[in-house]
Amino acid sequence: MTIEQIKEMIAGGEWISIAPEVRPSSSRNEDGSAKPFYLSRRFTYQSNDTFTLEIINFADAYGKVPLARLLIKGHVEWQGDHPVATGAQKVDFIADEAYDVTPLHPGFVGILNQFASADFDRWELTSTQSILGKAFAPFGLTEGQIFKESELMYVLNDMLFWGARHVDGRGFDTEENRPTNLQIPMVRPH
Repeated sequence: MTIEQIKEMIAGGEWISIAPEVRPSSSRNEDGSAKPFYLSRRFTYQSNDTFTLEIINFADAYGKVPLARLLIKGHVEWQGDHPVATGAQKVDFIADEAYDVTPLHPGFVGILNQFASADFDRWELTSTQSILGKAFAPFGLTEGQIFKESELMYVLNDMLFWGARHVDGRGFDTEENRPTNLQIPMVRPH
């Protein structure tokens, strides 16, 4: 598919995770292995190259214990062909419109109040705060930084694939760290 064909295919509707997904995090277990990170995604793309992404982080593999909801809005920049599959495209997601965090578990509220209290109201269960452009240590963001990911996008048989996380938990913060494999796809809800 060309960039224009992908844009037309993904525009207008929602794309959601099939089931809770697992990713390696940058946090480590005592043996040095990456701790698992569980989430679900809900993504919409608008034809003006803007997007909305809602992520729910979970404490468990079955998605029964939600920790936090992230709401990210911004722009998609199309960077050209990606070699992972014919028709795959390099994309950059830039969270320049909104980046909101809502704690959904008391334990996560405690972590936020311990490690992300400067320049924020006291974190409360189910209360949303914007972290856009703010220092936010839990996600490694510094003051003034706009979150950006160097990603990939691929559409096949009504499934929307992005890049799989690196097994060492590295983020997609640079072109060199752009993913080289496909993640579990998202589908349109029925």
